[in-house]
Amino acid sequence: MFRGYGAFIREFLRASYTTGAVLPSGPTLCKTLASYIGTEPEGRGPSEELRRARRVLEVGPGTGCVTREIAKRLGPDDTLDLVECNPTFVANLRRMLEKDPVMQTVAGRTRVFDCYLQELETDTQYDRIVSGLPLNNFPVELVSEILSLFESLSAPGGTVSWFEYVAIRRMKSAVSFGKDGKRLRGITAALEAILQPYEFRRQAVWANVPPAWVHHVRFDQTQPR
Repeated sequence: MFRGYGAFIREFLRASYTTGAVLPSGPTLCKTLASYIGTEPEGRGPSEELRRARRVLEVGPGTGCVTREIAKRLGPDDTLDLVECNPTFVANLRRMLEKDPVMQTVAGRTRVFDCYLQELETDTQYDRIVSGLPLNNFPVELVSEILSLFESLSAPGGTVSWFEYVAIRRMKSAVSFGKDGKRLRGITAALEAILQPYEFRRQAVWANVPPAWVHHVRFDQTQPR
């Protein structure tokens, strides 16, 4: 349960702009973020014989607690790419691939990219994208750029899942003035521009500190909702 907590707290104190939380995601939140790995968007998993190989991307895996849940759900031919900008977390992820029994099972199909998402050089489109990026910490322009990248990196019929803490942004917006208040209201507008037309499911995770919303988005609207 406490895997990675020390590293996470140290990195929060050192680089809270990109870390975004004092503690790693709890087990329920990790499972909810990974819930569409290995399943259809409606939650019904096809038989392994019929399911094609999937390409999975996790952005901002941090200490790897969500990554382990993703690894447990990968099919035998699925691939996993991890994009992490924090060098301490990158080193931890590579260690996990060598030493963690769960991660060892997918190590040969996993790549770790030591960069920001906007620096990722790939022609791959992903069937499942899971993000742990602290969007509420970022400038509005960066949030809009990240959301646009989610769309361009998402394969037809693919899903994108990310989380935010319940009510935190809206409460901070109500009491923030000047540049930060304007920034938070801009983030709300940027997120709603994506969530209103493309979100097909939103899950509340109350068993987390603090409680969180998990947003599941599909940009390809030719697929059934």
